[in-house]
Amino acid sequence: MIRPRSTTLHALLAVGLAATLVAGCSSAESGNGGKQEAVDLSGIKEGYLGKDKEGTAVEGGTLTMASFAEPRSLDPAVTIAALTTGGSEMLNIYDSLMRYDASDQSFVPQLAEEISTEDNKTWTLKLRDGVLFSDGSTLDAAAVKASQERYASMPAPEAALWKANVANVETPDSSTVVYTLTKPWVQFPGILTTGPGMIVGKGSGEGETFKPIGAGPYTLGKWAPQESLTLDSRDDYWGGAPKLDAVKFVYLPNALTAIESQRKGEVDVAFIREPDQVEDALKGDPHGIVNMTAAQNSALINAEKGRPGADPRIRKAMQLAIDTQLLTERAFNGAGGGSPTIFPGYSRWHGETEGLAYDPEAAKKLVEEAKADGFDGKIHYVDGSDPASRETALAVKALLEAVGFEVETELTRTVADLITKVAVDRDYDVSAWGHSFREPDPIPKMFAIMHSTGTQLYGSYTSPEMDALLERFQVAPTYEEQAGVMDEIQQKVNEDVPFLVFGPYAETVLWNENVRGVLGAGNSMVLFSQAWKD
Repeated sequence: MIRPRSTTLHALLAVGLAATLVAGCSSAESGNGGKQEAVDLSGIKEGYLGKDKEGTAVEGGTLTMASFAEPRSLDPAVTIAALTTGGSEMLNIYDSLMRYDASDQSFVPQLAEEISTEDNKTWTLKLRDGVLFSDGSTLDAAAVKASQERYASMPAPEAALWKANVANVETPDSSTVVYTLTKPWVQFPGILTTGPGMIVGKGSGEGETFKPIGAGPYTLGKWAPQESLTLDSRDDYWGGAPKLDAVKFVYLPNALTAIESQRKGEVDVAFIREPDQVEDALKGDPHGIVNMTAAQNSALINAEKGRPGADPRIRKAMQLAIDTQLLTERAFNGAGGGSPTIFPGYSRWHGETEGLAYDPEAAKKLVEEAKADGFDGKIHYVDGSDPASRETALAVKALLEAVGFEVETELTRTVADLITKVAVDRDYDVSAWGHSFREPDPIPKMFAIMHSTGTQLYGSYTSPEMDALLERFQVAPTYEEQAGVMDEIQQKVNEDVPFLVFGPYAETVLWNENVRGVLGAGNSMVLFSQAWKD
C-alpha cells in the first residue's frame, strides 16, 4: 500500500479532520424508513504526519510522554500490548521480535534479523547476534522459546490465539527459532510485534515480585503510581545506546490536559484518540503518527444466560436503535464519523456489506416481540464519567428508550473501575468498550473478542459459524480472499450482533517539532530507541 505521507494527508488535515471524515456522507434508507449516515472515511489513512527536520542528533535529556492510562503491570503476559494499556512502556523495556513499520505498513524484523516461510505454516526466525537482556544475559533462541511458553501458559491477552495456532517451537541452534503452525497463517509475523514478541528475561520473576527484564533500549527506573513511570536508557542496547537519558511517561487526568500540556511544552509527546480532540490537535502542520482503529467506539453486550443480551432479538434491536451519527454529534461535537460498519470506507477491509442501518421501527418490533415472551425491557448500561462518555451514555439511553427499552445508566469513576465491572464482575448488560480492530492484521483482536476460545469475551455472544469465519480469514493466502471472508464476517455480525458498533477512532500520537526519531509500532505503540530532542 502507498504510504500516506505529508503532502496529501496534510492538505486534508489542514481543513480539519471532521471535514475529512464526514466528507462524502449520504443518507442510507433502511428497510422501515429510518435514516443512517453512510460515512466515507477514505480521506484519512494510517501513517506518519510531517517529516523530521534534518540535524545532528543531540545527546542527553528526558523525553516526556503523556500516556493514555497507567499499566497495571509491565508483564506482557498480563497487560495488553497496546498504547492505551501501557504498551509503549513495555515496548521500550522489551523491544519486540518484529515491528509494525508505519512508513510502509508492513511487519519488519526488530530483535529478529529475518523471518521466512515457504508455505505460511512453518516459519523460521533468525535472531540478531549479541542481543543482551538488561541483566546482561543473552537473548537467544532458548530465551525466546521459554518466554513464549510462559506467555502461552498464562491467561495472556493473545494466549488463546497462540495456543490454537502454534503447534511446536523448535530451536535448532542458539540463533534460530522454528515455528510449526496448526494451519497456514500468512500474517503470523504480526503476532510477534505484540505480547508474544516481547521477550521476558528469565530473571524477571513472577507475580507480585515481577521485575521487568527485557532487551529493549530502556530499563525500569522510578515508578510513582498514579503519577509517572520513568525508563532509563541502556548503554548496551543492541541498536546502540539511546540518545536520550530517559523517557518519562506521565499519567494526566484526561486527553485535554495532555494536549494543553504539550502545547505549553510541559510534555513532548501526547496520545489522543477522541475525534474532536484529534480534529483540533491535527490542525496546522503536526508531527506524529496515525493508527486507524475499527470499532474503537463500541459497546459490549453481555449475552450470558439470564441477561437480556442472551436473546438475539434484543441484541439486534439495540444496534438498530443506535443512530451512530447522532452519537458523534453529542459526544464529539460532530467530529469524526459514526458508522455501524466494523470497517468503514477508510479501511482496506471495507466490503460490500454495511452494518445495520438506524431503523427505530424495526427495533421497536423486536423489543415488543421480546416483551411478549417475558422480557421486562430493562437494560443496565455502563460507561465512563468523562464528558464524552457522559454524552454518549445520555444519547444511548435516549435512543434505546425511544424503541421501548428502560435503561439504567451507571457511570464509573475511572477506566479501571469500568474494566473491573465488565471484565471481572461481569455486572453489566451493555457497556462502552473499545474493540480496536487494527488495519495490518485484525485477526488477533477479533479472535480475542469474537472467537469462542477468546480471552476477552466478557460474556459476549459467540458461535461455531463465527469461529469458522475467523479461522477461514486467518488461513486465506491472499488479500483478496481475506477481504471476501471479512465481508462474510460483517454479514454474520449483522445477523447475530455480538456487540454494538458506533464507529472508528484515528488513534494519534503527536510530538513537538523538536522531537526526532520516534518509531511507530503496532497497536499505536511508539519506540524511542532512536529518539532525541533538539
